[in-house]
Amino acid sequence: MNELAKQVFSIAKNKDFEEIGLAIFRYQANNCAVYRDYIRNLNINLSEVSSLKKVPYLPISFFKTHDVLSDVLNKHQIIFSSSGTTGTSQSKHLVTDLSIYELSFRKTFELFYGPAANTCILALLPSYLERDGSSLIYMIDALIKDSNHPDSGYFLHDHNDLKSKLQKQQQAAQKTILIGVTYALLDFLDNHKLDFPQLIVMETGGMKGKRKEMVREELHDILNTGFGVTSIHSEYGMTELLSQGYSNGEGIFNCPPWMKITLRDTNDPLSAIDAQKTGGINVIDLANINSCSFIATQDLGRMYPDGSFEVLGRFDNSDIRGCNLLIS
Repeated sequence: MNELAKQVFSIAKNKDFEEIGLAIFRYQANNCAVYRDYIRNLNINLSEVSSLKKVPYLPISFFKTHDVLSDVLNKHQIIFSSSGTTGTSQSKHLVTDLSIYELSFRKTFELFYGPAANTCILALLPSYLERDGSSLIYMIDALIKDSNHPDSGYFLHDHNDLKSKLQKQQQAAQKTILIGVTYALLDFLDNHKLDFPQLIVMETGGMKGKRKEMVREELHDILNTGFGVTSIHSEYGMTELLSQGYSNGEGIFNCPPWMKITLRDTNDPLSAIDAQKTGGINVIDLANINSCSFIATQDLGRMYPDGSFEVLGRFDNSDIRGCNLLIS
C-alpha cells in the first residue's frame, strides 16, 4: 500500500478530504488512461481544477468497456465483476492491491457496527454465492473469519438451519447480524417468523429477477414484522467501488470519512445540484486510488444537509443490478 493510500484512511475532517482527494485526482488524471481521455474530451484544463467541486466524474459504464486502472505498474490481484442480467454486459473492477479493499471494509464495518470479533455474522446470499467475482462475498468471507464465531457462516437454501441458528443466538444474547439479498430474506419469511428485536437485519437490495420489485417502505414493513425488529439496515456498495455506505433504517445512508456523495443534474450530467433535490448520484471513493475515485453512478438519490443520502431508484435506461437499488 503506497503512502497516498495510507493517508486516505487517516482522513478526519473536510480539509483532509479535499487535500487528499485533489492529490488522488491529479494522480488518476495522469495515470488512468480512460479517465485521462475522458477529461481531455471534456476540454478540462487540469491546472484549473483547484477544488473537488470542479473534478469530473467518470460514467460508471466505462467499467463495462475498459480496464479502469491508475496503477499500471502492478498486475491485478483479483477482478470483481457485477452480476449483470440476461443480455447485459458485466462491469469489471481490476484490483491491484487487495489490502486497500480489506482495510476499507474492515474500518467501515467497525465504524458502523463495532468489531466483527464480537458479532455472529449469518449470510443469506444465494445469488452471490452462485457466481464468481462478487466483491460482496469477498467482504463477507473476511468478516465471517474475523468474527471467529462458530455459528457464523453462509446459508443457501436451508432455512430451517438458519432459523435454529438465529434462535440459538437470541437465547445466548449474542450480537448477531443477518445479511441477506432481498428476495432470499422474503423467501425465508414465507415459512418462518421470529421475534428477535436485537437482531440486525441488513438487506443488500435487489430481487435479482426472483420476485416482483417492491417499494422500500412495503419491503421493510414485511421484514420488520417477520423478524420482530424495528428497523432494517442496508448496505450501499457496488462492484466499481472499494467502500460502502450503511443505513441503520429508513433507507438513509452514511459514508465512512474517505467516501462522499454528490448529486448531479439529471439533464446536465456535468452540473451539480443542491442537497434535498433529486439527482444522479456521484460517488467520491478515495479508497479507489488504483482505479478511479470519481464515479457517476446510474442511481438516483437525494442528499441531506448532514451528508447522508437516500437512494430513490435508477435511471430508466440503466441496467438493473447492484445493491440497494429499490425504487421508493
